[in-house]
Amino acid sequence: MYVRRNIKLNLIVRFAWFNVIIFTIWNLIVVNMYHYFDHMGVDIAIPFQPISLIGIAVAFYIGFKNNASYDRFWEGRKIWGGIVNYSRTWANQVLSYVNDYHCKTAPSGLDLKSQSIIHKELIYRHFAWMNALRLQLRESSTFSIKHHKSKAYLQNQRTHDKQWNEEVSIFLEDKEYQVLIDKKNTASQIIRKQGERLSELMHCHNLIEDFRHMDMMKTLEQLYNLQGKCERINNTPFPRQYAFFSKIFTWIFILLLPLGMVGEFSRLGHNLIWVTVPFCVLISWIFITMEVVGDSSEDPFEGFINDVPMSALCRTIEIDLKQMLGEEDLPDPIAPINDILY
Repeated sequence: MYVRRNIKLNLIVRFAWFNVIIFTIWNLIVVNMYHYFDHMGVDIAIPFQPISLIGIAVAFYIGFKNNASYDRFWEGRKIWGGIVNYSRTWANQVLSYVNDYHCKTAPSGLDLKSQSIIHKELIYRHFAWMNALRLQLRESSTFSIKHHKSKAYLQNQRTHDKQWNEEVSIFLEDKEYQVLIDKKNTASQIIRKQGERLSELMHCHNLIEDFRHMDMMKTLEQLYNLQGKCERINNTPFPRQYAFFSKIFTWIFILLLPLGMVGEFSRLGHNLIWVTVPFCVLISWIFITMEVVGDSSEDPFEGFINDVPMSALCRTIEIDLKQMLGEEDLPDPIAPINDILY
C-alpha cells in the first residue's frame, strides 16, 4: 500500500513512460498524415463531436469500474481489520480463560508453569495461521494479470519456499509443521488444530470448562469466516466484461482522439496542427491512467503497490500479542520500502 501523501514524479514516470512514447508516436503519425494529405487536398480529419461522446462514455465506464475495483480493496482491508481485532480477542481469551482455576484440581497434575507454555502454544499457533493465510492469498490467484506462474507450480514449490519456512514454521513444532504444510489449505487446518487443542485442554487437562470452550470456539469460527471472506475475494476474479471492455474502449478513444483534434487545431492555423501532439498525449495519458488505477486495485492481496499491507498487519498483531504474553524480545514494525507498505 502506497503511504506517501503525494505520489513521487519518478513513480509516475516509471508507470507512464512507455505509454507516453506510444501516444507520441501515434499522434505524430496522424499529424504527419494529415499534413501530407492536406497538401493533396484530402481531409482525413473526422468530426470531433462523436469522439467527445465516446470520451464521455468511456469516462463513465472507467469510473464505474474503478468504484467496483476500489470496493474489492476496501472490503479486503476491512476483513484484515477484523483479523487484527479477533487476534487480540483470541489472545485475551487464551490468557484469561486458560488459568489455574481448574488446573488446581486437574487429574493430570499440570502446574502453573505449564499454563504459560500452553498460552504461548495457542498464541504462536495463531501467528502461524495468520502468516499462512497471508502467504496463501499471495500465491493462489490463477487469473491475475500480475502473476505468471501457475497454481500447480506454486503448490509444488510451497514446501520449499523460504517464506513458509521463515514465517510459518518458526511458530510451530517441526512435526506439526510438516503435517500441516502438506495440506491443501494449511491455514484452515491450523485453526482446526486449535480447536482440537481446546478440546484436549477441556477433556484431558480440565483447564477450561464448557462455557469458556464455547466462547473460544466462537472466536475460531469468526477467524474461519474472515479467512473465507478473503478467499472469496481472492478466488473470484473481477468481472472480465468490465475490465476487458474498459481497456478496449479506452484504446479506441485514444486511437480516434488525434483524428478529431487535428481538424480542430487546423482551423486555428495550419502550423498549429502540431499542437495536437502534446494535447492528445496529455488526454490519452489521463484516460489510460484512470484505466490502470482500476486494474491495480482488482486483486487486493497480491502484495503490490496498492494492495492491502498484510505483512505489516501480521507484524502488528505479532507485536501486540507477544506483549500480552509478557515477552520483551519484540520484532520491529515493518517500515515502508520506497513509500510502499507491504
